[in-house]
Amino acid sequence: MISAAHPTTCTLVVSKGQSRNPAKRGLESAIAQAAGQIDGVEVLVVPHLYDLPKGGESLERLREIDGDLIVCSWIFSRAAHWVLDRNGIGGTPGEVELGIDDSDDESETPSAADSEPPETEVVDRVTDLYPRPDRQVYCLDLKSSESVEDYVAEINRILGRGETAPADTSLPIVGGKIVEVEEPTKRRWYPVIDFSRCTNCMECIDFCLFGVYGVDGVENILVEQPDNCRKGCPACSRVCPENAIIFPQHKAPAIAGAQTDGDEGFKIDLSQLFGAPTDKGDPIATAARERDEQLLLTGREAVGIDDQLKKRQAALSEKPKDNLDRLIDSLDELDL
Repeated sequence: MISAAHPTTCTLVVSKGQSRNPAKRGLESAIAQAAGQIDGVEVLVVPHLYDLPKGGESLERLREIDGDLIVCSWIFSRAAHWVLDRNGIGGTPGEVELGIDDSDDESETPSAADSEPPETEVVDRVTDLYPRPDRQVYCLDLKSSESVEDYVAEINRILGRGETAPADTSLPIVGGKIVEVEEPTKRRWYPVIDFSRCTNCMECIDFCLFGVYGVDGVENILVEQPDNCRKGCPACSRVCPENAIIFPQHKAPAIAGAQTDGDEGFKIDLSQLFGAPTDKGDPIATAARERDEQLLLTGREAVGIDDQLKKRQAALSEKPKDNLDRLIDSLDELDL
């Protein structure tokens, strides 16, 4: 173990990818080896975060960690944070710089009129009512870089040690600073709730007809039966008013947990504004169709856009204009 002269500062968790891609395995191993040579850092290697079984050794070990965490995984940082949270590994999201595009830092300073935020209704989020532990959880997306040096530099930055020379990954690790958990997993599909956005409106539990959602002892929404979720179906994420529902393995970044700039939580596809064909329709109609497909696959009757969804559509049309609406208005003014 680490000597008393170098107390543990934090634990680095390396979550393996689902595939056996040698490049991914090499990056995971190199990060673990390099971090294992940093004073005060313990390293825990586990299978894919999203697939970890309830009651398994990986989650047990993760729950035993009291201090700050740095987590490297193959899902978006926001998704990783809330996957950990749903499994009882809570904390405050730590600031991560790796993968952040700062190319717009020198852009023209906006005027006061441009920078004035739109009026929004103040609502309580679940994390406002039930704050998470004080410790920091830094989630690094392994898709951000292929260079182990970038991850070592970010780890040292988080630890407040500035720029240091890259660790020699050829050196043997001594002192038992790296622990790897080998346990069987299977690929899973279930929703993860971002409680920093969730207002506990219960629209997801009303919409889902497969018994995925429930409530806890204080009437907060939770994913009660994750394995009841229909593989590949993200419909509930489309009806969530706050875009608080994440499916970490979905191909659309906004649904998979990527940080997005638009108020609506989905990246804008500008090509569609100029007439590119699309059959997606509005998100409510898409969600209803996806739900019906899954109902039919289980031998049940389709529901379509029920009264609850009609109310949701009406509420969407009555909302104040967001950035996408204002962008479309400006294009109309150009008379293209």
